[in-house]
Amino acid sequence: MNIELDAEQVLARFQRYVGVETTSDERATGYPSTACQWDLARLLRDELLALGLQDVTMDGYAYVTATLPATPGCEDAPIIGLLAHMDTSSEACGKDVRLERHADYDGGIIHRASGHDLDPAVFPELLAYKGQTILCSDGSTLLGADDKAGVTAIMTALEYLLAHPEVPHGKLRVGFTPDEETGRGTEHFDVARFGANFAYTIDGGPLGEFNYETFNATNATVVFHGVNVHTGTAKNMMRNAIQLAAEWQTSLPRAESPEHTEGYEGFYHSLRVSGTTAEVELNMLLRDHDKAKLKARKLLLKNLAAFMNVRYGAGTVELTLKDMYSNMREYVQPHPEVVQRALRAMQAQGVTPQVLPVRGGTDGSHLSEQGLPCPNVFTGGHNFHGAYEYIPLESLLACCRVVVELVAAQ
Repeated sequence: MNIELDAEQVLARFQRYVGVETTSDERATGYPSTACQWDLARLLRDELLALGLQDVTMDGYAYVTATLPATPGCEDAPIIGLLAHMDTSSEACGKDVRLERHADYDGGIIHRASGHDLDPAVFPELLAYKGQTILCSDGSTLLGADDKAGVTAIMTALEYLLAHPEVPHGKLRVGFTPDEETGRGTEHFDVARFGANFAYTIDGGPLGEFNYETFNATNATVVFHGVNVHTGTAKNMMRNAIQLAAEWQTSLPRAESPEHTEGYEGFYHSLRVSGTTAEVELNMLLRDHDKAKLKARKLLLKNLAAFMNVRYGAGTVELTLKDMYSNMREYVQPHPEVVQRALRAMQAQGVTPQVLPVRGGTDGSHLSEQGLPCPNVFTGGHNFHGAYEYIPLESLLACCRVVVELVAAQ
């Protein structure tokens, strides 16, 4: 199918979305975790209404959903869901994003107004995009392509289908969710009410990437209780919680951290630490594609906590483990047609599929476990969650075209 898109309109839409702050907060207890996410939710609700979609809703949890009815003759086709998340990671600032457009990239260093230059010596994949238009922030914030590129692709596809009624498709359900970055993106999502037979999260990485395998995920909170006394009389009495945290960290397998692993290799990741001599809290991520290996990782932490409590006294170390999501493979694999449909859509649009295990999770991990098979389609972005994030405009346009092809009647 020949799908012609206006690149400037797509870019304007993407710029509009990344300009809305939607940073989530995994430490918050409310839902959504931050009030700013409502701003994009309301914007998307209004745009869906303006496009003329049916059943447009924004519920009390900031889920935005809508329906595009089937074209005549396709009423019996499977109901396909398209999903993207509105929030951005808290690992970098997401406020006042200033999008920079670097056209006709020449393969050199992309210098940016606020620093954090994009250097192909550091990010060699940039060289694959010579001659293309690179979109990034000014370096003072993340960009937000994760996942506002996915939001852009879905909204662009809906607009295209409405403008081209000759493209046959079944009933479509679309959903925009908050708090994916906290691991709670589908905590209140009503799969039955959504009513799709299967769905796709448009939330992947570089051009052609397709995922139906994710990590199994557990988060750990470790609290170290010290004994704080005046430093002048501390001998044989002080127990420094900072030193306890340091001992914990150095006891972990050094080679099993994100910076030393790839592919199917799991890891321990110390994400955040705060505290004083008296008490330190450490937040960790445990990830593995294999459930048995993840169980072994949890056991290692339990044994380390028990060892330190024997060494320093009962209650010195408190460990809390919380399972976050499961590998979607076991839930998607029984539905090979869902995978094949996506691969055919990419090939039809001249995109070579790259079927990879995602070293993370998506809303699709939870949804697949809840009975809605939901693999993950690329958006085209790189270096998510930080100031070095970028996306080639050509990859974003390819994502938009693949989404249209994906839902067209086959």
